[in-house]
Amino acid sequence: MVKSKKPEKQRKKIKEMPLHQRKKIVSAHLSKELRDEFKRRSLPVRKGDTVKIVRGSFKSKSGKVSKVDLRKGFVYIEKIVRKKANGSEVQVPIHASNLIITSLERADEKRLKKR
Repeated sequence: MVKSKKPEKQRKKIKEMPLHQRKKIVSAHLSKELRDEFKRRSLPVRKGDTVKIVRGSFKSKSGKVSKVDLRKGFVYIEKIVRKKANGSEVQVPIHASNLIITSLERADEKRLKKR
C-alpha cells in the first residue's frame, strides 16, 4: 500500500487513506489453530474478537475487542484500562500489530469464507 521509503510520506499516506482501505491496516495475526483452519496468516480485527496482547506493558493479557478505531488505527480491549489522575478508568488504545487473534466473532459468513 505505502510505496515510499520516506517515513514522512508513509505517515501522510496512511493519514489521508480512506476508511475502507484503513481496515486492512488494523489487521492482526491469527493464532496457530485459526491459521490452520482458515489457511490465512492475518485478518482485520473486529468488535467481538478475542485477542491476546504480545507486546507492550499489557503483554500476555487477553480479552474481547470492545471497539476498533479506524481513524486512529487502534483497538480497545475490555478490561485493559488505566486510571486517570481524577480516579476514573479509561480504556488503553493498542495497535493491532501488537495483537494475536485467538478466536473470531463468527456472525459474519463472508468473513469466515475460505478464499
